[in-house]
Amino acid sequence: MLHYPAIDPVAFTIPLPIVGSLSVHWYGLTYLIGFVLFLLLGRQRLRQQPYARFVEQGRWSTRDVEDLLFIGVICIILGGRLGYVLFYKPGYYFSHPLEIPMIGKGGMAFHGALIGSIVAMLWFCFTRKRRFWEVADFVAPCVPLGFAAGRIGNFINGELWGRLASPDLPWGMVFPHSGTLLPRHPSQLYQFLLEGLLLFAILWLYARKPRPSFKEGRVAALFLIGYGALRFIAEFFREPDSFLGLLPLGMSMGQWLCLPMMAGGIAVWIWAGKRRAISP
Repeated sequence: MLHYPAIDPVAFTIPLPIVGSLSVHWYGLTYLIGFVLFLLLGRQRLRQQPYARFVEQGRWSTRDVEDLLFIGVICIILGGRLGYVLFYKPGYYFSHPLEIPMIGKGGMAFHGALIGSIVAMLWFCFTRKRRFWEVADFVAPCVPLGFAAGRIGNFINGELWGRLASPDLPWGMVFPHSGTLLPRHPSQLYQFLLEGLLLFAILWLYARKPRPSFKEGRVAALFLIGYGALRFIAEFFREPDSFLGLLPLGMSMGQWLCLPMMAGGIAVWIWAGKRRAISP
């Protein structure tokens, strides 16, 4: 059995004139790391087919990656916050609407951020005259490492801990903020491995695999299926939100939200398979 290492959530403090100082939190840095990784991976993605051909045609450039990141940051933060408000605590926030913008107090939801990212891609497609699935396939492999960074941020904050584990589990961990001194699954690290590293490996290897033709939408569909399935599994080890508990069929809110995600991914995969292929 392990004890959670008490990590200071503040990475460092910057002294500032007049206002005093600015505290930079590890969690904020993990978001920054995720955005930087998207930028770096996006530039690598431009070297893969069919995007390398699009670059030669002048349709794609590194400027597009930067613009996608810019609008994506805005929409993901807004979507993540609104998703948390609407999916998890609508009653509370409708009674306390002034607290909705207070992101610093915590409360972001992946499925809301996903909707925000779709809005960002639709905006990009509209302004740049691009096909939606062309953009979605480009983006999908570039984001899981950002999830991985975010889960490390959750672990550093000592939040989103797992369910109770067997005392014999070698890596069972006691989280002081959980209210008990019993070992729990370090579910943040499970999600780091599953939704972060494993999903990235699956998507990146599939997307870069040389093939005679490409079915637009298949990479994005694999993202929806893969994330939904891996998150569904991870939720069995993650402690449900105290204000929600388990929902019908003994599933968490995260698991219920993953079901339409996986169903949508399967539908897109089948639909994409029937479309005309694009030659690299």
